[in-house]
Amino acid sequence: MMFIIRSAGSAPPAAAVKAARKTPDIVPNGAGKTDFFCVGDEDAMAALRGQGWDVVGLRDGWYADDHGGGVAISGHGKYWEIRDTPFTVKEACGPGGAATGQGDGEHVEVRRAIFGV
Repeated sequence: MMFIIRSAGSAPPAAAVKAARKTPDIVPNGAGKTDFFCVGDEDAMAALRGQGWDVVGLRDGWYADDHGGGVAISGHGKYWEIRDTPFTVKEACGPGGAATGQGDGEHVEVRRAIFGV
């Protein structure tokens, strides 16, 4: 599952950070902060909250980054895609639970992953 750690500094060393962006101006008290998109389970989120980190659960949708790409979330946060552009998948974790990336030569078939077609 993917979640955000919102911080004025860096992300915690143990966090599995997949992407980062400047916290949007619309977020209350978000000025000068960075959103770190991290992968982990509910226990990891609870542990980070217990350490005082600002942890934000993600809902299904599109979270733009600062460079024309972003993060697509589906399956109530279980499935995610890191995208260089809105149409180019760089890395993904689909319904099979396995993370894939274009760097290893494997193509992610978004339509099949979402719709089974």
